Amino acid sequence: MLRNRNLFITFEGIEGSGKSYQSQKLFKKLKRLGYPVIKTREPGGTKNAEAIRNIILSGPKNKFTKITDTLLYLAARNEHIEKILKPAILKKKYIICDRFVDSTIAYQVYGKNVSRTLVDSVHKTILKNIKPDITFILKLNIKKAFERIKKRKNLNRYDKFSMKFYQKVQNAFIKIAKNNPKYVVIDTSLNDNKAENIVYKKFLSYSKYGKKKH
Repeated sequence: MLRNRNLFITFEGIEGSGKSYQSQKLFKKLKRLGYPVIKTREPGGTKNAEAIRNIILSGPKNKFTKITDTLLYLAARNEHIEKILKPAILKKKYIICDRFVDSTIAYQVYGKNVSRTLVDSVHKTILKNIKPDITFILKLNIKKAFERIKKRKNLNRYDKFSMKFYQKVQNAFIKIAKNNPKYVVIDTSLNDNKAENIVYKKFLSYSKYGKKKH
């Protein structure tokens, strides 16, 4: 891993879990406190990666084969790593990312049964030693997730899968996090403010400074 840098924080979870909301809340809080922080997302983060994101998420849920789908995600990730993550790490920025590698493992490998060997081989080339310092896994009752999704004005391809699929993916996230101290699993079914406080306290426990940088 590249040294002499600040924290790389990722938020993971199924649709409706609150990961985008919680990542934005942490970003705003750290920005307000003076941390040199950026917020980004996957797929996306750069002009080209956002273009790939639009291709991936638009249209019917079975628009692509599972291999095509996976390769598009990995292509967007490579753009994101080269144009956003590497420069931010070199500048010692705090990075908050809405989805990263674990989403590919949970959705494509566990959810869609894409070859782990394929995914790992590409990651070996594009990631090098870049990996998150903290990953927040947000979990919730699947019915609650569907209630949240239904409130959205525009649904993308990944908002249209079955409850069984989302349960499978959520179980995969929890399995990935098991017995790994860099993962923090938070139940977001009930209280957003409680989840927000847990996220910030865990951030402080991992931070080198635990207070505003000067």
